Amino acid sequence: MVQKLSLLFLCLLLQCSLYAQPSLVPAGNKLQLMVKGKPFLIMGGETANSRATTLQSMENVWPRMKQLNLNTLIVPVYWELLEPEEGEFDFQLIDGLLAEARRFDLKLVLMWFGSWKNSMSSHVPAWVKLDQQRFPRAVSEQGVSQEIVSPFYENNLKSDLNAYSKLMSHLKQVDTFHTVVLMQVENEIGMLPSARDYSPLANRRFGEQVPQDLIDYLELHSETLNPEMKELWVRHGSRKAGSWEEVFGEGLHTDELFMAWYFARYTGQIAAAGKSLYNLPVYVNAALNRPGRLPGEYPSAGPLPHLLDVWKAGAPAIDFYAPDFYNPDFKHWNDLYVRQGNPLFIPEHVFDASVAAKALYAFGHYEALGFSPFSIEQNPEQALTPKELKLARVYALIAQLKPLLDKYRGCNKIEAVLLDKNDNNAVFRLGDYEFTASHTYNLGWEPGVTAGGEWEQASAIVIQTAENEFYYAGFGVSLTFRHLAPEKGNVGILKAESGNFRDGRWEVYQHLNGDQTHQGRHIRSFIDEMSLQRFVLYTYE
Repeated sequence: MVQKLSLLFLCLLLQCSLYAQPSLVPAGNKLQLMVKGKPFLIMGGETANSRATTLQSMENVWPRMKQLNLNTLIVPVYWELLEPEEGEFDFQLIDGLLAEARRFDLKLVLMWFGSWKNSMSSHVPAWVKLDQQRFPRAVSEQGVSQEIVSPFYENNLKSDLNAYSKLMSHLKQVDTFHTVVLMQVENEIGMLPSARDYSPLANRRFGEQVPQDLIDYLELHSETLNPEMKELWVRHGSRKAGSWEEVFGEGLHTDELFMAWYFARYTGQIAAAGKSLYNLPVYVNAALNRPGRLPGEYPSAGPLPHLLDVWKAGAPAIDFYAPDFYNPDFKHWNDLYVRQGNPLFIPEHVFDASVAAKALYAFGHYEALGFSPFSIEQNPEQALTPKELKLARVYALIAQLKPLLDKYRGCNKIEAVLLDKNDNNAVFRLGDYEFTASHTYNLGWEPGVTAGGEWEQASAIVIQTAENEFYYAGFGVSLTFRHLAPEKGNVGILKAESGNFRDGRWEVYQHLNGDQTHQGRHIRSFIDEMSLQRFVLYTYE
């Protein structure tokens, strides 16, 4: 009887986990995405913006994603296609995408192309575009209407919120196996070509008092505000009341901050409405500004690092914020986004030759929720290109490492490096050891390496699994070691081996205590060697 009850209990637990909806939960000092009751890492890709407008256009994409070893595809949901006539909703495309994703054993992240996509309102329905009296546009400083739905008008918000709510209700009903794991609300929100909206209602709101909700947030979080926000508020007297210019000063920075609040309030209400119907995790992405550009010269007021406190105050229903990468400052922007415990997710990175190395680095150094190159389906009828092959190999490597990444998440046992010609060395610590990582081009052993030539980016993840035991996964990186306690003496490699994880068990492919460790001098794999190794260190006098 006891055995039967135990078996029944296990079956109930399994059933509950299979039907548990996706969620974010703490894991050490990080957050973890859970899908069907298990940790999930998004090894993803995002389609080009118009690819998912028809099922026919997607036919060659699904098998291509399996070739690339993706487990998740990021696709848009287009308001104009979902609600072509006001109040009439067409879910045929959504249902078809869900069915195909399940057929190919892929998860989906859905991007809501509602009021804004890349700042503009290009995907609002025709009945919104054509009725500008009912659905007012943003206006530039010169008084010119823009192809941007203004966040200040109730009709704009209500129509977007209603359509998104219908989408979430439908997903709750039909997506019982939780194919959709995350929702993105809007896309790369921003104000152009002026720093703020100059429509009549926007001008009126700009002359009003700063909303008390924002002031309360600044006061409550005064010790943990991001430094850009804190400096601005303190510089103008940490005022607890006043107009926008009285509290934050005159200038484009205040125009942008003002818009950020109203973009956040608008987007946050949509997210909250959707969550009340189907509580999937929600994020908002940002188009990154470039150095030297002023508000209005880039998509201003989106969830950029210097504005995240405003977004958090205005949109508490949003779970996290994510950067889209089309500039090279990868480490800089990621460092800004992980402040205040914001988990890193990279939903969009230009699909260039750097994505394989950056994916490894993101999963290792930042313990990211996921990584996703943009326009992932390039040339789906052709053979995989070198950059695609390398990404596929990295995703396969991450899939093998996943049990360790899950087990040690948030425990300060995982680190990674990203190396190139300018940053060709890095130092980090795990446990009692200091590691020096070096690009293998520094060894001078690889063919084709010249002093003035290009250096392919290299990356490796290192995971500590016991006091002296570590795993290395990557390419183009060599590791040397020293003990943090000098009295321990020299550090040597007790054992090194390459191998694979099969069904969670480590299988040795080769023992490496020889030429492959330079006779015990270092752990390494060359730039063209995607390697998974286990090694054990020891000390000697």
